[in-house]
Amino acid sequence: MAKSPDTDRTRAEDLLEPEAQRRLRSAARLSAFAAALWLPQAAALSWGIAGWAEASPLPRTLWAALAFALFGVLRAGIERRAARLAYAAADETIHARRQALLDREALRSGGASSAALAALLTEKLAVLGPWITRYRPAMARARLLPLLYLAVILPISWAAGLVLLVAGPLIPLFMALVGMAAKDASEKQMVEVGAMNTLLIDRISALPDLLLLNAAEASRAEFEARADGLRERTMAVLRVAFLSSTVLELFSALGVAMVAVYVGFSLLGEITIGTWGLFGPQLTLFQGLFLLLLAPDFFQPLRDLAAAWHDKAAAEAVAEELAQVAAAPGVAVLGQGGSAAPLSGPASVALHGVRVQRGAQEIALPDIAVGPGASLALCGPSGVGKSTALDLIAGLLVPSAGEVRVAGQLLSSERADAWRARLAYVPQQVHIPDTTLRGFLSGAPDGNVPPEALRRARAERIVEALPDGLETVLGESGAGVSGGEARRLLLARALIRGADVILADEPTADLDAATGAAIIEVLRDLAAEGRTVIVATHDPVLAEAMAQRIDLEAGAC
Repeated sequence: MAKSPDTDRTRAEDLLEPEAQRRLRSAARLSAFAAALWLPQAAALSWGIAGWAEASPLPRTLWAALAFALFGVLRAGIERRAARLAYAAADETIHARRQALLDREALRSGGASSAALAALLTEKLAVLGPWITRYRPAMARARLLPLLYLAVILPISWAAGLVLLVAGPLIPLFMALVGMAAKDASEKQMVEVGAMNTLLIDRISALPDLLLLNAAEASRAEFEARADGLRERTMAVLRVAFLSSTVLELFSALGVAMVAVYVGFSLLGEITIGTWGLFGPQLTLFQGLFLLLLAPDFFQPLRDLAAAWHDKAAAEAVAEELAQVAAAPGVAVLGQGGSAAPLSGPASVALHGVRVQRGAQEIALPDIAVGPGASLALCGPSGVGKSTALDLIAGLLVPSAGEVRVAGQLLSSERADAWRARLAYVPQQVHIPDTTLRGFLSGAPDGNVPPEALRRARAERIVEALPDGLETVLGESGAGVSGGEARRLLLARALIRGADVILADEPTADLDAATGAAIIEVLRDLAAEGRTVIVATHDPVLAEAMAQRIDLEAGAC
């Protein structure tokens, strides 16, 4: 079983938040205490039944029934409280792990694939719930109750205690043996779940190509093979579960049966040994009934633990995958992606000796220096580092060598959010959040959108054509506007928010001549106003419109 460094805690236990640990400890204690209340309940029930057989007065039966009911109500209330605490701990832990994973993956590139990440965030993290709500309370009951029951049973009958003492430890022994197979099977199942999700997302995204290449049948066959693999992994987990359940039921049934046989023959007078002789050579009816009621419950905590053992194995598999994702290589994004006051200093950018790792490829960039109010075109074919340079300037990538200086200062994690407060980034693929156009442009649902900014960005007609104008909700895909229109809206947003550094990645790509010319004119106007404009482009017309040009590969522009 995987252990966390410098401790005997498992990886799954390290996932628990401090508050969740506190709640879970309370839940485990309450659960064990509630289960221990069966002792006075069983005593009251045995005392009442023995009174019937002995023709005792009715009040004895009534008092026994009242005691049984009161302890039952108390037990139910405590169990309810324990369950609430356990489920609260589970919700808190899953939410915290999901948020931490999203934050980590959002602030780096080269992380898990979208399909694998989605499987981890939804299906796999949910596996932690049963482990928290079932396994930990069951472990607390298994540690306490068998010893408590033995402490009560042994003074009554050493023979019954000896039977339970022999049968009880065999269950944890076989659980440990089966648990090794359960953990291995669960890990393989989790891997197959992630692979299945990845394959599904890949095939959906490639569906048009598969149809064009007449490869749908081959893709379907591969998907069926993967589905069969997942079915086999799932069946392997179920086989282990049934095996452990069979072992558990066998030994618990044998233990209870042997206690029942001993109690029966002792009450009939056929067995006169096994007691300490304090109440006679054989068991009384009250003692016999009490032992019969306690014997099945002696094994119940172990049965609960065995039932939750596979939850623990699955949680360990998920914890192992979370650790692997956290340790996976990736390029961090500088800063926290939050709001900050704009960084002071001139709107200048400089790259010196910069190299950056993008997957298996290392890209070396030439030195770049752009002064305040200057404009620069980065030219070159795909793959030479144009978009990489923009990402470095925005703090979305960290160089493996060299330095990036902005506003006369080294771009660091402490300055990145403040620097981005001065930026406007126009990517190739524009994603507009699910909010009104007014909120997107101004930053507030009821914010002011100056008509002059829309006019200067050549975007006033775009807004007029929308069904609800500035109150139109475009959605994350930017539905309702074309690529060129979305880029002009982003430029209007830069004007409204006062960005003095504009980064544009292929702003005229895939646009008709008129729309491309409008974008170029807006960028030229922004540069003329004293804003720093840096574009990555294949377009020679746009490159000529900038005051400077750097060819990342000779002859590219």
